[in-house]
Amino acid sequence: MASQHLQRRDFLKTSAAAAGAASVPFWFPVQAANAWNQNSPNERPVLGCIGTGSRWGAVGPNAMQFADCVAVADVDSAHAESGAKRVKDIQGKKGRKTEVEVFEDYQKILDNDKIDVVTIVTPDHWHSKIAIEAMKAGKDVYCEKPLTLTIDEGKQIRRVLEETNRVFQVGTQQRSEMGLRFLQAVAMLRDKRIGDIKKVTCAIGGVSDSGPIPKADVPKTLNWEKWLGQAPLVDYRYKKGGRWGKTRCHYEFRWWYEYSGGKMTDWGAHHVDIAMWGLGMDDSGPTEIEPVAAKHAVDLKDGMPVQDDRYNVALSFHVIERFADGVEMHIRNSADDLGFGNGIMFEGTEGRFLVNRGKIVGAPVDELKKNPLPEGLMKEVYKGREPGGNNAHMKNFFECTRVREQPISDVHSHHRAMTACHLANIAIRLGRPIKWDPESEMIVGDEQAQSMQAREQRKGYEIEA
Repeated sequence: MASQHLQRRDFLKTSAAAAGAASVPFWFPVQAANAWNQNSPNERPVLGCIGTGSRWGAVGPNAMQFADCVAVADVDSAHAESGAKRVKDIQGKKGRKTEVEVFEDYQKILDNDKIDVVTIVTPDHWHSKIAIEAMKAGKDVYCEKPLTLTIDEGKQIRRVLEETNRVFQVGTQQRSEMGLRFLQAVAMLRDKRIGDIKKVTCAIGGVSDSGPIPKADVPKTLNWEKWLGQAPLVDYRYKKGGRWGKTRCHYEFRWWYEYSGGKMTDWGAHHVDIAMWGLGMDDSGPTEIEPVAAKHAVDLKDGMPVQDDRYNVALSFHVIERFADGVEMHIRNSADDLGFGNGIMFEGTEGRFLVNRGKIVGAPVDELKKNPLPEGLMKEVYKGREPGGNNAHMKNFFECTRVREQPISDVHSHHRAMTACHLANIAIRLGRPIKWDPESEMIVGDEQAQSMQAREQRKGYEIEA
């Protein structure tokens, strides 16, 4: 068994080097890769899980359908131990490996040459550093969305991906699942079912003000300094309330600019991603970003929060992003005036339709009963692979690790979608329009806004790409 694993890993390393030398970044010989039979207990990929908090429960077990997990890492020992127990339970019931190493330091997983694949389910501000180091360590990566905290991090990840030839799936499951409604929406747009697209509206939800959150003792299981990572050293805060409590840690990190981007990136990573896919902007972006309205619970100075005791991301917002072809994308916390609170509405010269996780509706959708989409179009949009099925997004990832192709939610398209979200946040934080050059990927004519394409990194936690 050990020799089979080493032979497979030697093949992948050799193939990666050869592909890099030939300047062919995204494929490997299919006939050789097919020798990797993921259903064989002797040849299943070996998995390491970095981050085992609440969201991991929807990622790790899905990955274990295709791989055997041998190690978990989390800076909260309670999460790490809980994750290890779940791995043992799941794999034990299937008669698979139950020995699981438990670490605080994720580097221990990256140093393990037996591990082929890693899942990264950490707070957003850690994604880029871990993902880059994982690719450099020869791992294929499944990383939760949003992939980045800044625009420049996306550029760094993309560059390292091209250098290392790894397979990388972002956890934007809407591309693969949710009844294939979003895939159908993109296929309809490709088939010109609403004519030329003129406007798209993404309603992605808002955030409630937390009120003051007092300083609190750090939980005994948590390494707070390491959890903060690149972010500034600050006091731990917590108060009771809601499912998770009000805090600047764990699930609630989403509502602090130091670690995430609020709903703009949390749900924008889903709906803006689909909008950009539908617009055919996988390798481009807007040229103008106009903040129509935004409300924060804290004051901002030069785009930075001046209070540190409450959520500081936008509570509500409306941003218009304009593309060179005249199309407008509206990113809003809600579109109640259009009849929906969450979803994506595409409007064109010949009609409009709405898609969200529960439905896809509109006259162009009704027309499909009489005039269905061309056979094979949805498969074509899904990069030529068969869409749908149980656990489709994870299945797509592991299929692509086998044939050495980039999966449906690849780094390149996700970086462009996240760039649109990051630009929207920069505009509302500064309270003024900004211009963007999608070719050079730089903010134009505004040095202060341009400086927000990156962030300061605390010493010892810098991203080295």
